[in-house]
Amino acid sequence: MNYINQLQELLPNGQVTTNEVLLEQHGKDESYHEPHLPDVVVFPKSSEEASKVVAFANERHIPVVPFGLGTSLEGHVIPYNGGISLDLSLMNSIIEVRPEDFLVKVQPGVTRSRLNKELKKYGLFFSVDPGADATLGGMAATNASGTTSVRYGIMRDQVRDLEVVLANGDIIHTGGLAAKSSSGYHLNGLMVGSEGTLGVITELTLRVYGIPEKIVAGRATFTTVQQAVDSVVALKQAGIPMARIELVDKRSIEQVNHASGTSFAEMPTLFLEFHGNETGLQSDIIFATELLNDNGCIELAFEQDERARNQLWELRHNLAYTYIHSAPRKRLMSTDVVVPINSLPEAIDNSRAKIESLNIDAGIVGHVGDGNYHILLMIDMKNPQEIARAKELNEHVVEYALALGGTCTGEHGVGIGKAKYQQREHGLAYNWMKEIKRALDPNNILNPGKIFVD
Repeated sequence: MNYINQLQELLPNGQVTTNEVLLEQHGKDESYHEPHLPDVVVFPKSSEEASKVVAFANERHIPVVPFGLGTSLEGHVIPYNGGISLDLSLMNSIIEVRPEDFLVKVQPGVTRSRLNKELKKYGLFFSVDPGADATLGGMAATNASGTTSVRYGIMRDQVRDLEVVLANGDIIHTGGLAAKSSSGYHLNGLMVGSEGTLGVITELTLRVYGIPEKIVAGRATFTTVQQAVDSVVALKQAGIPMARIELVDKRSIEQVNHASGTSFAEMPTLFLEFHGNETGLQSDIIFATELLNDNGCIELAFEQDERARNQLWELRHNLAYTYIHSAPRKRLMSTDVVVPINSLPEAIDNSRAKIESLNIDAGIVGHVGDGNYHILLMIDMKNPQEIARAKELNEHVVEYALALGGTCTGEHGVGIGKAKYQQREHGLAYNWMKEIKRALDPNNILNPGKIFVD
């Protein structure tokens, strides 16, 4: 293609490639969605280079799909219209740490683990922790969250400012360094979660937190999921400042034991974490213990040692990969709905009943402290019946969540997998979202086909 030669002239330092291995790598993510190769992969090293590439593409109506590490779960980075896969991995500098302001400025290719390693020197940490070691640019693009969102909030809550390349090549900032502002439209909120359809994020200023004086993790086992979820509601109603509240159902505990050699009771389990000071934390743990026992907890164990705590959360974070490794010839599907907290028990019960009726092997896990849960199942993409059953389950879970006033995705994002639910969830506002897209990207070059059903 002629434009590839022109791109190579625009970025002449080996940053433009049609290497087959790289094309294949950039034609998929970690989802079950069908791969599709880009025409070319481009590696900008600065905002200015990214701007040049996007402006070049806009003039020629060439699709541009931003790419971080490819850990997305709804096909966000798959370039179904070909074009340019804009890989931001070379833009990976931690530009500035501002400890007194509890802020850090980074480029989009920085991963969360690398950032936290640097922040630890200052007694700080970045709170958002999706299971994958994703890039911060990708996390902002999908409005990621994770196990700590129940206390610290989601990605949108951490963004103070973004530098964004728009479709015409303009470079804008969406915020500033101030802790609050009543000036202008909330462009941070617009760009976070836009999945590369409105602009390319090239720099982020993020809120960070002081490392707590004391951290204690816990594991609470129950006879039923209902008891576990009732305990979550009780902990929330009591106002105990939990940092993490995670549900791992019986089937998923079985996977953990099989993969990791642990011997946890194979029953519905809550993984918990408390952050605070020494005195306050002990009071919180005593109160939480009473509530958990009142709701049917049959086994409760606490871990104060850092290594033991980290092992516990590694088991939780790696659970999706545990399912993946258990069936190497299949692909993972993970649902991602959120319902109001008071509707959580019935939603999970309904999902389990549907799983059983379809004769599907699946586990239920989730950030139940904020009503977000996932169903993990492996699909043989060569088996039409398995695919059909998995899609029926996914659609049932989403429709049930929407009927309860919930959302089709709490953290994975829309991509292509959840695009068909946007009209149902947002109503007339969906049409205005499309108008915003047309205003900012009139040639529809930025990640076309994602979020919106054309």
